[in-house]
Amino acid sequence: MSIMCDSWIKRMAVEKKMIEPFASEQVRKGAISYGLSSYGYDIRVGDEFKVFTNINSTVVDPKKFDEKSFVNYKGDYCIIPPNSFALARTVEYFRIPRDVLTLCVGKSTYARCGIIVNVTPFEPEWEGYVTLEISNTTPLPARIYSNEGIAQVIFLKADEVCEVSYADKAGKYQKQNEITFPKVD
Repeated sequence: MSIMCDSWIKRMAVEKKMIEPFASEQVRKGAISYGLSSYGYDIRVGDEFKVFTNINSTVVDPKKFDEKSFVNYKGDYCIIPPNSFALARTVEYFRIPRDVLTLCVGKSTYARCGIIVNVTPFEPEWEGYVTLEISNTTPLPARIYSNEGIAQVIFLKADEVCEVSYADKAGKYQKQNEITFPKVD
């Protein structure tokens, strides 16, 4: 596997619509940076959030997920309560090539504030908006800015094409268009 550079990412974004909308350079003035970087792409968080709340004293169970454990919020920023988390989605829509796997890591600006962003790998031929899990590990409320950078995607190109892609196996999170809760088949 090889880590892909900015020229490859740009070419794939333009020719194959791998990332839409696509910022062909880093945007940073007055914002937490987003857009194309040397060896990755800094994604943005949208303006819709599902903020975890424990008002129902529910057990978090991925097999019997209770959507009532979240409060919907839309705005220019979102406040995540102390020691809690929110789900959100990216501004960008992704179409991952069959010979590519991505890893996504949080941006240092948020990490230095105790904010952890968790995203699972984008598998070969996965497409959709990315559901983000944003954890506030601090004992204080944390502000997340909509339409600004939240994490960086690193693209790994395989030496060979995989035998079975995410599309081939009809993955349960394929072509998601909104914040998506856990699913168990």
